[in-house]
Amino acid sequence: MNSPARKPRVAGFALFTLSLAAVFVALGLWQLQRRTAKHALVAALTERLAEAPIALAPPSQWAALNPARDEFRRVSFTATYAALPDAMVYSSGSAVRKDASGPGTWAFLPARLPGGETVVIDAGFVENTMQDRAVEDRAVKKLVTGQPVALTGYLRFPEPPGWLTPAENRDKRLWFVRDHPAIASALGWGTVAPFYVDLEQPAPENGIPRPGPLDVHLKDDHLQYAVTWFMLAGAVLIAFAVWARGRRQS
Repeated sequence: MNSPARKPRVAGFALFTLSLAAVFVALGLWQLQRRTAKHALVAALTERLAEAPIALAPPSQWAALNPARDEFRRVSFTATYAALPDAMVYSSGSAVRKDASGPGTWAFLPARLPGGETVVIDAGFVENTMQDRAVEDRAVKKLVTGQPVALTGYLRFPEPPGWLTPAENRDKRLWFVRDHPAIASALGWGTVAPFYVDLEQPAPENGIPRPGPLDVHLKDDHLQYAVTWFMLAGAVLIAFAVWARGRRQS
């Protein structure tokens, strides 16, 4: 008498199992797609980092620059650090700087081009585990000389804050994301370029702040995640098969 009732229950559970397995397979395929895209990105960035620096594009071309095509391109130009408040950007470690694997702050300063435009410079890493404003002030004071400096670095673009990004500390002039337009607005730097420059050279005599070359070390766990999703899909199918077989035998 229970047979007619069992069939709909088995059919419904089978549909649920197939749907769940399909979701797991789709997630596994998505991870494989992300892995392919990540490898393409690493290849493109590695190629850009190895290229010789080119002249910074004139302001008339800045609007055409975009992260997909221009992030990490090496550029050279001359600018003068402005006598304006600098900003600290906290970092727990860098994925593109081997020599900045621990906590500290990046020194962000505005610099004037010969034409009067302002470009924000990430002048380098400061070993500043307590995010001490006095440490940053001593580090950047010697950079602001009023004299033009020949700079070489990498084009970078602003990062939007995430849900868990802490709010900035205006008293310390401390930020937790590299959103240089927001920093410029808060500190009165005026209109700035839509990109900032990660400084490669020159370095101060004592190396603080510490600029340097970039190297791509993007985390790649996508294959591991894909295998996990595929294994989960197989596990739910096997579990359903064992359950269905047990019901038939009973």
